[in-house]
Amino acid sequence: MDIDVGPVDPSVLYEQDLHVSSAIWEAQERGLLRCQEHTSLLHQWKLTPQQTNLVDKAGFGLFRKIGPMTLNNSLISALVERWRRETNTFHLPLGETTITLDEVSIILGLDIDGDPVVGPKVGDEAALETCGRLLGKLPSAANKEVNCSRVKLNWLKRTFSECPEDASDEVVKCHTRAYLLYLIGSTIFATTDGDKVSVKYLPLFEDFERAGRFAWGAAALACLYRALGNASLKSQSNICGCLTLLQCWSYFHLDIGRPERSEASFPLALLWKGKGNRSKTDLSEYRRELDDLDPSKITWCPYERYESMIPPHVKAELSLGRSKTTLVCFEKIEMHFPDRCLRQFGKRQPIPQKVKRRDRKNRRLDDLDTSMTQACEEWGERGDHIVDSPNVVGDDGAYMEWYARISITKLYREAFLENQVMNMIACMREFEEAASGISMERLSPVEREVMESVKDTFSSNLTFGGWQEVAVNSSYGKRRRRNEQTPTMSNNGGGGGSDLSSLLFQKDT
Repeated sequence: MDIDVGPVDPSVLYEQDLHVSSAIWEAQERGLLRCQEHTSLLHQWKLTPQQTNLVDKAGFGLFRKIGPMTLNNSLISALVERWRRETNTFHLPLGETTITLDEVSIILGLDIDGDPVVGPKVGDEAALETCGRLLGKLPSAANKEVNCSRVKLNWLKRTFSECPEDASDEVVKCHTRAYLLYLIGSTIFATTDGDKVSVKYLPLFEDFERAGRFAWGAAALACLYRALGNASLKSQSNICGCLTLLQCWSYFHLDIGRPERSEASFPLALLWKGKGNRSKTDLSEYRRELDDLDPSKITWCPYERYESMIPPHVKAELSLGRSKTTLVCFEKIEMHFPDRCLRQFGKRQPIPQKVKRRDRKNRRLDDLDTSMTQACEEWGERGDHIVDSPNVVGDDGAYMEWYARISITKLYREAFLENQVMNMIACMREFEEAASGISMERLSPVEREVMESVKDTFSSNLTFGGWQEVAVNSSYGKRRRRNEQTPTMSNNGGGGGSDLSSLLFQKDT
């Protein structure tokens, strides 16, 4: 059955035909997404004090404290269904919301202000040369430890997870680079092709102080945006990127599947450390909860209570959360649209500007180079594009009216469509049966004519499009309790039948 679920105005969500919601409404469930984040073995790395110092210089001193996080696949899958890559935002019943740059810094402790994470591509031969030069050891192609310029995370852990006590400074640096490559490959730059990480990131750690000047948080968000966009397509079954960030963001903002908090510490992802669970709640239940989301279940500004815990150097960057800019991570270029989610900054939400359509097909290499140059220039101007809105209490009526036309906020097909329609049909059948049981003898000609019209109306609507057969054969036809009788009107006008009759013939006086 073809169902036109909208949006009424397709100018914003112009890729609806590709989105997973279009498949959900056609009862084509893809099931849970396979979550590709490989943090479970991070705790097996043993860092020396010298290595820890180098990790701090590279910009990952806070981030490394988070470690493994248990993921709730059902919740993540439900959130992905609300993500729209046209706007890089979640479309919820109360409006748009998203993961902003400042939240990356607060939740993960990664820098969001700095140089873009870019570099040259690394071919297969160059990958081996790079490993030999910066790691001091070569992965074996014969043992499938390296393939297409990607090395296996397992090889990195097996070879470098424990640095010898008497290691030279150069060996310590090699082991630390291996750890950092493993860390980003299993978290912020995790991919869908299993436990591998691209060697292209390794040269970024050649100089640890230089590495500390990159905006790793912005790059992490670019990768997560891209991963969410890809996973929101109905053809996809996996999701990668920093899913710890996605899940913690949800815990802060949405009271859905949220566990109890741990003792507060920074970065704030540690609030949920060890609190994640492989929830028994299934995807359809989370989908329904998001459909029914009300203001009491969403917190627009959840970090105010933790302000005293945020380090000064992190606070200095937080204004970039409102920067309408371009996020870059190598070939990944994604737009950051805080102007669509100003309530997350305690501001009133006006109708946002139109989003330029992106041509995602047939991009030639020279076009990509041109886009990369432009993207890096826009990132360089990030401080000049801080968006704002009047900090006053206003009526969101105009925004919500616009939002209702351009978005799709209901995805729980079983409840919203089948349950509602079939329950309505079952009720109509009960009324038809009740009307058929009413005696026509004592009715006046006008009342008799009205009753016949009512019965014909019910009958024609119940048989239209084959719905009568569905209603009879479905479980919804068994709504009546076992011993419950269909009410009828007795000749003496008493009992439940007379009440039903009076309702059927009730007129305005």
